[in-house]
Amino acid sequence: MSNRIPELETIEFKGASSIAEYSRAGRRIGRDLAAEFDQAAEEIMAVLSRQKGHPLLMGVDVRIRARRVAKRLQRAAELSNGLAVECVKFNTEFRVQFAEVIAPAKKKTKPNFDFNG
Repeated sequence: MSNRIPELETIEFKGASSIAEYSRAGRRIGRDLAAEFDQAAEEIMAVLSRQKGHPLLMGVDVRIRARRVAKRLQRAAELSNGLAVECVKFNTEFRVQFAEVIAPAKKKTKPNFDFNG
């Protein structure tokens, strides 16, 4: 693995708890990215909207172009939220697919009939 995301890299898949930990770490990263991109989109929109555009258009052209640029960061924020959701679904899917290994079903014993009682 690379050293790009140390929060995830240090988690070794040794059991169900490590998969849950990996899922939680991935969710945190996705939510943090989403918040950062959303805030950056608002900031870039404000900064770019203050630029000078065509004098006859009274800045409308600049605001439209700024909105198009900020839309890319807004989309990145939405996708990052999706990343967080998929990390949770990863853990859920693991638990569904390997439920019998995680918590084996108890064998049902038939009640014994007591002939003397």
